[in-house]
Amino acid sequence: MKVLIVEARFYDDIADELAKGAIGALEAVGAEVDRIDVPGALEIPAAIRFAADGNDGYDGFVALGCVIRGETSHYDYVCGESARGLQDLAIRDRLAIGNGILTVENRDQAWARCSVDKYNKGGAVAEAAVRMIELKKQYGIA
Repeated sequence: MKVLIVEARFYDDIADELAKGAIGALEAVGAEVDRIDVPGALEIPAAIRFAADGNDGYDGFVALGCVIRGETSHYDYVCGESARGLQDLAIRDRLAIGNGILTVENRDQAWARCSVDKYNKGGAVAEAAVRMIELKKQYGIA
């Protein structure tokens, strides 16, 4: 199993913690893991599409990042459009994707969702990607 982790690096410290969780979950099932980074959450779906169109043979993808609400409506657009882009790839293009883009009000909420000592959303969404890869194989979807 080969999985690509795509990380939005806007909040480096949070991205690093999410990646630790994801890598741990993927290594636990013996997956080969590659990582790339993009500037922010809006770029993640395009990066996944580029990788899926390439010749690297990825079975699935893990999207990691964090969007923290600010003072403008930009937060709503970034959250909605990044989620829509990932869902479109999963349904229309039949890609196995774990969506680990945190959408939170503040950094405390983000840290509560990426703490390696407690609950790490990166690990949970990596497990979701693995399950979706298994389902694709079960149904004979290449």
